[in-house]
Amino acid sequence: MSSAEIITRYFPSLSEEQQAQFNALYDLYVDWNAKINVISRKDIVNLYEHHVLHSLGIAKFISFKPGTQIMDLGTGGGFPGIPLAILFPEVSFHLVDSIGKKIKVVNEVSSAIGLKNLTSRHARAEEEKGKFDFVVSRAVMPLTDLIKIIRKNVSSEQRNPIPNGLICLKGGELENESKPFKNKTIIHSLSEDFTEPFFETKKVVYVTI
Repeated sequence: MSSAEIITRYFPSLSEEQQAQFNALYDLYVDWNAKINVISRKDIVNLYEHHVLHSLGIAKFISFKPGTQIMDLGTGGGFPGIPLAILFPEVSFHLVDSIGKKIKVVNEVSSAIGLKNLTSRHARAEEEKGKFDFVVSRAVMPLTDLIKIIRKNVSSEQRNPIPNGLICLKGGELENESKPFKNKTIIHSLSEDFTEPFFETKKVVYVTI
């Protein structure tokens, strides 16, 4: 679906500015994707469902309080960070990726839609020393590896209804992966929030750190 209607269906109380920002994403990503491949070429038509709405699945699990500081680790072309930054204009997002070209896309897209609550950094995760309330990620690496890297980045100061930690988007079977963190993990199925078949196996995984 190349229209942002799917976003307003699930998030009906967006401001006009937020709607305009979401609407602008398709042309921007089509344009940048032609130069720097951040989304698979055949998947760009599914931008809103597979990338934007998927990123916003985190907002179905938690509504961040104003002033919250969030790092998006391995953001790629800006997911989940850019959609979340549009949805939560009073929350600060810091997007980190080890590939400079991808951070260029992040900067160009966020500048084009006028995001004021987003910073970015071209760096490896190990190099980022900042402290954040939450680290978010569309995670490709196993939870144990991810948590090892980001433990140093999670602030001890609490400001949200749930303790600080990692919130990542994952798919498939997660039981074994989450075993080491059994008492600290909540797995939320996005099929409870979104009816599209794409979300049947998609989960939000939250681990307290």
